[in-house]
Amino acid sequence: MKESPGNERLELSPNEARKLGYRVVDLLVEHMERLGEMPVGRTAGREELDRLLMSPLPEEGEPPDQVLDTLLEHVYPNMLRVNHPRFFAFVPGPGNLVSVFAETLSSGFNVFSGTWLAGSGTLEIELVVVDWLRRMCGFPEEAGGLFVSGGSVANLTALAVAREIKLGREIGAATAYFSDQTHSSIERAFRVLGFGPGQLRTLPSDNQYRLRLDLLEEALAADRKAGKKPFCVVANAGTTNTGAVDDLPEISELCRREDLWLHADGAYGAAAALSDRGRKALEGLEFVDSLSLDPHKWLFQPFETGCVIVRDRRLLRHTFHVLPEYLRDTERLEEAEINMAEYGIQLTRSPRAVKLWMSLKVFGARAFRNAIDRGFELAEYAEGMIEREDGFEIVTPAQLGIVSFRFRPPGAGEDQLNRLNEQLQLGIASEGVAMLSSTRLKGRTVLRMCTINPRTTREDIAATIRSVAAVSRALTGS
Repeated sequence: MKESPGNERLELSPNEARKLGYRVVDLLVEHMERLGEMPVGRTAGREELDRLLMSPLPEEGEPPDQVLDTLLEHVYPNMLRVNHPRFFAFVPGPGNLVSVFAETLSSGFNVFSGTWLAGSGTLEIELVVVDWLRRMCGFPEEAGGLFVSGGSVANLTALAVAREIKLGREIGAATAYFSDQTHSSIERAFRVLGFGPGQLRTLPSDNQYRLRLDLLEEALAADRKAGKKPFCVVANAGTTNTGAVDDLPEISELCRREDLWLHADGAYGAAAALSDRGRKALEGLEFVDSLSLDPHKWLFQPFETGCVIVRDRRLLRHTFHVLPEYLRDTERLEEAEINMAEYGIQLTRSPRAVKLWMSLKVFGARAFRNAIDRGFELAEYAEGMIEREDGFEIVTPAQLGIVSFRFRPPGAGEDQLNRLNEQLQLGIASEGVAMLSSTRLKGRTVLRMCTINPRTTREDIAATIRSVAAVSRALTGS
């Protein structure tokens, strides 16, 4: 019987595999080399994509090159290139090719990284990298953690530990506290963990978009008086909106006095602690009970690369350890031989730490440190350029690689200003030169730039501000 690439063994011949693999590598290298020359991205409509891609499940296989051509022609052009040097929206995902190749190896070797028995080598790498991150953030020796998909799951994991340690199964009267600048993944995590809206206290932030300690103390006192049980505070170690960092030393002191768990959402900002500037901005990070961070942001990894660290790593296993009979063979006699599946939600786990380990080994910490500092500097450079443009105002100055601003022509009312800035964001995106995102700060629509991509240049910043200014003039006819 004649076999084809679609045979029951699901194998390509060695020559076919090499041909496809070499083409993929060439495409990846060319993509990164030419990224700055491409548009920032395109979002296609559902009707268009259905017409191009919707089809019945094929009974027979197609040549690999033909399938790859479909991806190149109809799939990958229809996306935002979040690693583009002029992608400043949301939080860019810069990535790097060394990590991409590490991810390819992990997928190719198909490593199961849930138990020491199945993936001891990659679990050792995970322990090493978690220890690097622990030291970077100033945590004590007894701290530890694990890699997860991203900040959302890192927050969920940490808050599950907080619930277990502070409340056990008695959550009915419990209350948790955070500011109005806290990421939506926190509220979603509490919802998954069984908490209702009436148990969550969202407190107004101050003029620097930080959690107000006076309001926190008042809310704690009021809830205790009402018979509630405060158990957790979530602080921000770099908000997505503005890069603001809550007063971690003061909040941690308050939490110690009140016997509260303090979780820091550092998904955006915490990894900046690798640099001296970042560490200074994140003062007090070392005092929190748990921390989320996303190496696919400031540490320039491909998606999905998140991490959670807990001040006492034993609490993770205390929260998540379940040993069914079909996993008895994985129970290790040596305590040091860790089954990461017992420290979090997932049993089936990919070795996410390998890509960060490989890129840190290849490039070195100094290169990453310099890249982080560059992200700070580019936001400050953007701020200076915006200040020199007529009709614009800085809303929040550059901090942790984010600057927010708004178009404010003379004589416009607040509602008109909000509409103008929404139109400005859409106009910039439609031009394709750059991508910025908008957000709302105390009722005002503002634009924000996040400048953490290490391949972004000052000319990329300048071209973006020129585009912003041109679109703003077109909106007002000036």
